[in-house]
Amino acid sequence: MPEINQNPEGSSNRRIILSSARALEVLRYHLEHTASRGLHLCPECTSSLVQPLDWHESRAGFWELMLECPNCRWQTDGQYSQRQVDAFEEELEDGLAEMLADLSRLTQANMAEEVDRFAAALQSDLILPEDF
Repeated sequence: MPEINQNPEGSSNRRIILSSARALEVLRYHLEHTASRGLHLCPECTSSLVQPLDWHESRAGFWELMLECPNCRWQTDGQYSQRQVDAFEEELEDGLAEMLADLSRLTQANMAEEVDRFAAALQSDLILPEDF
């Protein structure tokens, strides 16, 4: 059974004992995304729509996230600092606010178009009492 030790420096040690009683020690580094590229940006297609599929707190101040790009289906999972997750959350909230604003504009445009069609139909006597 592998033994895993988490290090606060952003790495983990995994010690594996082979059947020959030899031990292997694997040092795995969890590299943080640089400040120039946030978690919301896909490294494959540069889309800014990367979204979390799964997340859980892994250790003090770090989160384990599974991320996916809906455009190219790139996926990754890794450990990220609270600061990175907070910045990612802000990007997600900004994206949601932008989508809701777009939805509001589309709804308003559709309603205006319906009102214009209805008014044109009224003026052309195309709407009769039996239509109601």
